[in-house]
Amino acid sequence: MRVFVTGATGFIGSAIVNELIANGHDVLGLARSEASGEKLRRAGARVQVGTVEDLDCLRKAAGSADGAIHTAFYHKISHIPPRARLGIFLGGAPRNIIQRFMGAAVAADRAAIETIGQSLKQSGGPLVATFGTLGMKPGRLATEDQSYDPEFIGALRARTEDVLQTLAAQGVRTSAVRLPPSVHGAGDHGFVAELIKIARKKNQSAYVGDGRNRWPAVHRIDAARLFRLALENGPAGGTYHGIAEEGIPFRDIAELIGSRLSVPAAGISPENASKHFGFLGPFVSIDNPASSALTQERLDWKPTQPTLFEDLETQDYFSQPER
Repeated sequence: MRVFVTGATGFIGSAIVNELIANGHDVLGLARSEASGEKLRRAGARVQVGTVEDLDCLRKAAGSADGAIHTAFYHKISHIPPRARLGIFLGGAPRNIIQRFMGAAVAADRAAIETIGQSLKQSGGPLVATFGTLGMKPGRLATEDQSYDPEFIGALRARTEDVLQTLAAQGVRTSAVRLPPSVHGAGDHGFVAELIKIARKKNQSAYVGDGRNRWPAVHRIDAARLFRLALENGPAGGTYHGIAEEGIPFRDIAELIGSRLSVPAAGISPENASKHFGFLGPFVSIDNPASSALTQERLDWKPTQPTLFEDLETQDYFSQPER
């Protein structure tokens, strides 16, 4: 199958590209420049230079493909005024600035999905897009058959799942893959890597309250295999969870980080979360357990890669230079 992949040079996207090529697919990867596209060429993929905001580019690339996987997300934080930009990372940006940025990000994401989907409409080819389990109702085990929580913090992006359902009704074989806050593995620069960076800078590995809130996790290689299976076999409108570990207490993560960095692990109040964690502040106290039982049954997907803690013990999380 000829597969167009957005976010193809990213942490998850690059693993998907490798998974697809290893299983006989012809990959066209979206890259922002010829230089970044060289990584894709070395992996055996073809390159489409462009961005997820360039809808003509997306339309052309998807129109030449048999299917698509969308993992890119709009990240033009440079469009935000410098003082407000700093505030986002330090936890003090005006709420309207953050909402404006996220609103623009989500609008661009929806436009990209709609454009790719419409380009695949005639052939009925598959479109797989990614979302987060953080959009689910907190405090209960989230399953694939449950919808996102419209009242919760992650709902703004999660509502884009509705676009996939609309496309499915129009004949596009869409699949939504929900990923946990911790997608880990070699080269990780996501939430857990950021927690390590914060703990190193603050000389404290913190958790909020008693730290009993849970985060699910999955290895990037297992996640990449799930995207391929959804692309190949998922029926229209399917929803899948890329979850290997249903819920790791956040305090356990913080204590392991503290042990590896030789800094204390301690609880902080919810009021101090944004000050300590910056842009991660709204997420670190979320109780987000999630199941992949239905995904494993429906797509015959079985996680086989190392756990989060095994990766934290064996990978270079604690030796990476500061970003």
